[in-house]
Amino acid sequence: MNAPFEAPLAPRKRWHRVLLMLLLAFAFQLGAWVLFLAAVIQLILLLVTGETNPRLSGFGRSLGRYLGQIADFETFGTEALPFPFADWPDRAETGATAP
Repeated sequence: MNAPFEAPLAPRKRWHRVLLMLLLAFAFQLGAWVLFLAAVIQLILLLVTGETNPRLSGFGRSLGRYLGQIADFETFGTEALPFPFADWPDRAETGATAP
């Protein structure tokens, strides 16, 4: 059985899409560095205090979701624009527990 026809999303002008992709690629690189920095800080906190910071963990999860949203847009997986064109993603509830 054939899948029902899906109407394509309204096409963006190519130059507009290219500019958005460049802007979001820069945001992705910046976000990746911030995520790395947060991971290093968490590691230092764990080594010094024996505990991680739950607020920093939540921020890391939401930043990870944001980077995933950018990747989806960059690879044409979606036309939905991530932050700052939409709300910042909530932290992902993964079910993982902190040590």
